[in-house]
Amino acid sequence: MNGSHLNPLSRRGLLGAAGAAVAAGGAGALGAPTASAADGTAPQEPPFGPVTVRPGDTRYESLLRGNNFRFVGRPDEIRVVGSTEQVVRAVDDAVRSGRTVAVRSGGHCFENFTADPSVRMLLDLSPMDAVGYDPARGAFSVRPGATLGHVYRTLFKGWGVTVPAGGCPEVGAGGHFAGGGYGPLSRWYGSVVDHLYGVEVVVVGRDGTARAVVATREPDDPHHDLFWAHTGGGGGNFGVVTRYWLRSPGASGSDPARLLPPAPRAQLALLVTWPWDDTMTEQAFTRLLHNFGTWHEGNSAPGSRYAGLYAILIASHATAGGFLMTVQIDADIPGARQLVEEFLRELYAGTGLRGKETWLTMPWLHPTTWPGTGEPGNVGTRRYKIKAGYLRRSFTAAQLAAIHRNLTNSTGTAGGGMLLVGYGGQVGAVAPTATAVAQREVVMKAVYQTIWSAEQDDAANLAWVRNFYRDVYADTGGVPVPGAVSDGSYINYPDTDLADPEWNTSGVPWHTLYYKDNYPRLQRVKARWDPRDVFQHALSVRP
Repeated sequence: MNGSHLNPLSRRGLLGAAGAAVAAGGAGALGAPTASAADGTAPQEPPFGPVTVRPGDTRYESLLRGNNFRFVGRPDEIRVVGSTEQVVRAVDDAVRSGRTVAVRSGGHCFENFTADPSVRMLLDLSPMDAVGYDPARGAFSVRPGATLGHVYRTLFKGWGVTVPAGGCPEVGAGGHFAGGGYGPLSRWYGSVVDHLYGVEVVVVGRDGTARAVVATREPDDPHHDLFWAHTGGGGGNFGVVTRYWLRSPGASGSDPARLLPPAPRAQLALLVTWPWDDTMTEQAFTRLLHNFGTWHEGNSAPGSRYAGLYAILIASHATAGGFLMTVQIDADIPGARQLVEEFLRELYAGTGLRGKETWLTMPWLHPTTWPGTGEPGNVGTRRYKIKAGYLRRSFTAAQLAAIHRNLTNSTGTAGGGMLLVGYGGQVGAVAPTATAVAQREVVMKAVYQTIWSAEQDDAANLAWVRNFYRDVYADTGGVPVPGAVSDGSYINYPDTDLADPEWNTSGVPWHTLYYKDNYPRLQRVKARWDPRDVFQHALSVRP
């Protein structure tokens, strides 16, 4: 998953198991300068690797799988790397030998981008996980293999700051940041890329030589176009990101604690559960979803007094027996509980329903990094298909009827369902062309999912979620065509069906659904920085 960047409270443990689930030197883990033996201090430990694992090695099978067990590749080698220089050498090796290379940091891609049969070298960046402050750039440095949980813990413990990234602690920063990144604090602070200052990327020139390039948001940076492409252009398109630098726009000075948003002290959380029983009529269910949508329509402008409130409605298939909603808000926002209660009143209005409510307040770091995985399924069986769409307003009546129909039919299972995720707020304060994230006027994300265990159940589960999605978007060719209600989809929730004419009959190409009018600019960046199309996958930017 480049990512399933939802709320950890929606995953498992505390609030239940619903929801599914992208230059050398500088700072060390906490920003200390690299030491040398000449100055009387101990030398810095050398970077991990490189390690080459090939078929027949006892480690090979264990390193093949990413998060989605549906996809298992068979590359000639898995190169586990620990530095930018090692990445440069690995990419050079791949290009010289004519092998397709793919990059994995956290491994949470929804599709087979790193496991396609064409991939002959898999680059594993997981050892590149340092997080710290880089005084030379006046920004925080995050390596791509760092998990979001590690990023949160390090930024919080060191400086009391954070980034508005996803709610699954084990997602790697590598793909998550490049695709835009969002999470529980995005309505308050915007997308992750709104705080991105720079990237270090290993690219391949027209002559086939790999090199590392640093690109920043400075308007006079000659590499600015490469930076812009990594503010939502998706992973695996232009090169291999080996470092991100983060500093909020407008932040200045030398105090790191003032260069990113302050982390909350505590979080007020609410869990609401409803049973799928006789009280959950179609009218009650569709009104509940309608109210969730219309509340977000009216309360998702930048600066809204409700911008700190983040809610996810997780509507499981009826065979699950019930479904739930999670809400969280910074506990120190004045009147935080009152804001949530006002939201609940509008949510319940006209439904005849009152869910079972569980309230709790916790120190911020605990729910942000615990229970720790956010993985769909379990450690032994983790197969899933996820589809998505942006919403500019609430679903239409016909769409709500389709959602109810598919969540109560005889072909769905307890592993199926949909999520409505609150969005908007400060995200909408940024122009659609300022970053590669074009969808800046949306108020929710919809996620359609099915999770199962056994390979023999693949066909049935894929058919169910594909038909569900096509039914919801029946009026627009089976996909969320940008318009009054929908606004395409999120590249970190990649879905190759959008490029398949069997499932996308709209006539609108997949790249418009993901990038809208920003796609031609991304193509120009691709032509400049990856002219040989070295980095490619099923939904990669085409030269």
